[in-house]
Amino acid sequence: MVIARVGVVGLGTMGSGIAEVLARCGLHVVGVEIDRNGMARGRRHIERSSERAVAGGKLASTDRAALLERISYTTALTDLADVDFVIEAVPESLDRKAEVFAQLDKIVGPEVVLASNTSSLSVTEIGVHTSRPGKVVGMHFFNPAPVLKLVEIVRTVVTEPDVTAQVVAFAERLGKTAVVIGDRAGFIANALLFGYLNHAVRMLEQHYATREDLDAAMRLGCGYPMGPLALLDLIGLDTAYEILDSMYHQSRDRLHAPTPLLKQMITAGLLGRKSGRGFYTYDAKDSPVVVDAVPLSTVDSAMVREVGRVGVVGAGTMAAGIAEVFAKCGYDVVLRARTRDKAEAALEKVSGSLSRAVRKGKLSEVAGRAALEKIEPVTDLAALSEVDLVVEAVAEELMVKREVFAALDRVTRPGAILATTTSSLPVIDCAAATGRMPDVVGLHFFNPAPVMKLVEVVATIATAPEAVATAHAVCAAAGKHPVHCTDRAGFIVNALLFPYLNDAVKMLEANYAQVEDIDTAMKVGCGLPMGPFEVLDVVGLDVSLAIQRTLYQEFSEPGFAPASLLGHLVTAGRLGRKTGKGFHDYTH
Repeated sequence: MVIARVGVVGLGTMGSGIAEVLARCGLHVVGVEIDRNGMARGRRHIERSSERAVAGGKLASTDRAALLERISYTTALTDLADVDFVIEAVPESLDRKAEVFAQLDKIVGPEVVLASNTSSLSVTEIGVHTSRPGKVVGMHFFNPAPVLKLVEIVRTVVTEPDVTAQVVAFAERLGKTAVVIGDRAGFIANALLFGYLNHAVRMLEQHYATREDLDAAMRLGCGYPMGPLALLDLIGLDTAYEILDSMYHQSRDRLHAPTPLLKQMITAGLLGRKSGRGFYTYDAKDSPVVVDAVPLSTVDSAMVREVGRVGVVGAGTMAAGIAEVFAKCGYDVVLRARTRDKAEAALEKVSGSLSRAVRKGKLSEVAGRAALEKIEPVTDLAALSEVDLVVEAVAEELMVKREVFAALDRVTRPGAILATTTSSLPVIDCAAATGRMPDVVGLHFFNPAPVMKLVEVVATIATAPEAVATAHAVCAAAGKHPVHCTDRAGFIVNALLFPYLNDAVKMLEANYAQVEDIDTAMKVGCGLPMGPFEVLDVVGLDVSLAIQRTLYQEFSEPGFAPASLLGHLVTAGRLGRKTGKGFHDYTH
């Protein structure tokens, strides 16, 4: 069947966006709403969205006029009697969607395919309310539909193969990237995304980190386009709650059980941007402008200890990167390695990195030479006796780190701050190896340290406020964005990132979708810079498994148990990019 005329039932944010996409591609659209107010609201959505596209140079004004003419509006489903295809986009209620499909089944022609834009409900349960379940599919667009390219095509166990092929071809005709999946709660993107978002709300609810620090951590630490709380405000807290609740009732996974704070905020009318207030407050309903943003936290200067000389212990990539960061902003750096060869090799890494920055125009040649001259490579720990701050960046093994901290405690002066850049081990265990627990703090830099702006400042139960204030001040002086959290496994970023990655492995393990489709769904549908399997391969599957095990041991959360497939790949030596094979193959 040639599709030329399409019905869209429901003209809220998603339905109006879908209608605009269809009309942009030359299709005639019949938009259906429950009443005239809904029709007017849908029309305004489309007019404003297309107007922004013209203002942004993405749509010609003449094309906009033609687009608007191709959309008609009605409150009667019977006006869809002659359409070639229908997309339903009413609110996320199974009863409501089932009722719409039952009515459409009696109105449209017998060969017309009925598609639901549901993001989490069972397409099978919707389809059984028709006499044509084989012609019912999920067609999940992402918000904003005119911008985001992904469409998840959801086939049920009875969907006819030629129907699936027809819908995939139709999605591609709309300029979308289609992934075909089975009928399961949350499909790909939401099943992975909303567990992560729910976890972030739980962290806020527990006062583990502020909303600004949670959002900044994921933007700066992972390169995400938005932090989790800002994203929830954009999606709508009520919508997020419905998706999580639907996923939980199908999966019974506690990680999908909506956090109580979400319910409380919804009850109070704090729905996000659409109500003008959610986790943040906006200057008007549907506005992206935040009016209560808290600036980068300032520290009491009276509490900050003077830092002029910094020690870095280690000779690997992180140690060299951290030494470069401090040297570039004027600190004298003592870089300690176990042997002279390792110390010189670390200095060579810094020199190479500075040279690349000079070639790319990011650093002057004079500044590059000056930074290198600030670094003194040494092998004797006693050379750290006069430093004001030491950052340990040795292997991620607790016993090794404890030995380093015990030695630093003996050689550094009283009042010097001792920091570890561990990404997952307990900072307090390092502190306990010293006689100065109040002076020990976590400073988790991200790789590559000269590039990544984020530093997680981790305070243990014994860390003195002066040490925390000094750590924040030093990071800010070094051009970094410090976020504050307390000492528990994963801190902010890894505690949010790795359960999401683990869920992706479990999805693959269950044969629900393939590596490429899952990566594509998260990149194209959620705007993430890398898919989960690409991230795992970069981090290293062995490192990822160790972090996930640490999270599982810390929280005793069944959902955090490492996926068996991850362990099997590590055992087989498929560790990711560093071995040439992981979830992807890098040997060709």
